[in-house]
Amino acid sequence: MSWKEVARTFHTSWDTVYAAITWVVSYGLEHRDLSGISAIGVDEIQYRKGHKYLTLVYQIDAGCRRLLWAGKDRTTETIEGFFSWFGQARSQSLRFICSDMWKPYLNAFAQRASQALNILDRFHVVANLNRALDETRRQEVIRLRGYGKDAVLTKTKWIWLKKASNLTRKQRLRVKDLVSMNLRTVRAYLLKEEFQRLWNFHLPTRAGQFLDGWCTAVLRSRIEPMKKIARQLRSHRELILNYFHARKAFSSGVVEGLNNKVKLTIRKSYGFKGDKTLEIALFHNLGALPEPDLGYKFAG
Repeated sequence: MSWKEVARTFHTSWDTVYAAITWVVSYGLEHRDLSGISAIGVDEIQYRKGHKYLTLVYQIDAGCRRLLWAGKDRTTETIEGFFSWFGQARSQSLRFICSDMWKPYLNAFAQRASQALNILDRFHVVANLNRALDETRRQEVIRLRGYGKDAVLTKTKWIWLKKASNLTRKQRLRVKDLVSMNLRTVRAYLLKEEFQRLWNFHLPTRAGQFLDGWCTAVLRSRIEPMKKIARQLRSHRELILNYFHARKAFSSGVVEGLNNKVKLTIRKSYGFKGDKTLEIALFHNLGALPEPDLGYKFAG
């Protein structure tokens, strides 16, 4: 039930409901338990047009997954603001931090929680790889257009980006036809599919050997967008392998699931003005906050 639906149900004004929920959220933030947090996930989402970002920090311990903190933008100052709020003692008790490759985040983690195992977010690694593959396809379409053969790759974007196991029969037949051609896009696609084997390893040593071999093969491929991602992965090698050091206990799945709930909350809050209102909505829905003893529980 949305906030405005609560107002209609109880025949009261929206302002009254908003004031009540604001009070409940404030109570919950003041009384929530922040002890024993050992794992956090950090990500950013665009919440308004014009590159307006929120940095979101979640607790992702197995027994408790919730929104801990939200800050505007995705700068060094933003993530430093989280650690200042979280406190030195709690920051130094963290054991795992799951994030993407955004440098301001990585620098702050190294300075404020160097004892924590920083796990590069698997979702973002794969997303960057897909972007490199799509850039290869777009470059090749332009190149083939000069020979009048650009139709070869027409309407194939999503074929290359989908997992091979998720392709329809028609798409599999299309891929089979294209694989027989000496296209850079095909070679990039095969490299992307080969990379997926990385996640099947369990030992960091074996995963590292595979990653090194894959990067070497890509750097010899003459496919510049793929070479760029290979160099990026090499520079973040140890952080990628931390996924295996953590025994695959933390991955992007948890963070992405929470991000999807954030995006749903933002859509449901469309029309509400002010960043403060959005913050209240996010903590109301994702903060797992304790509630005061009231006769009515405020549903999200």
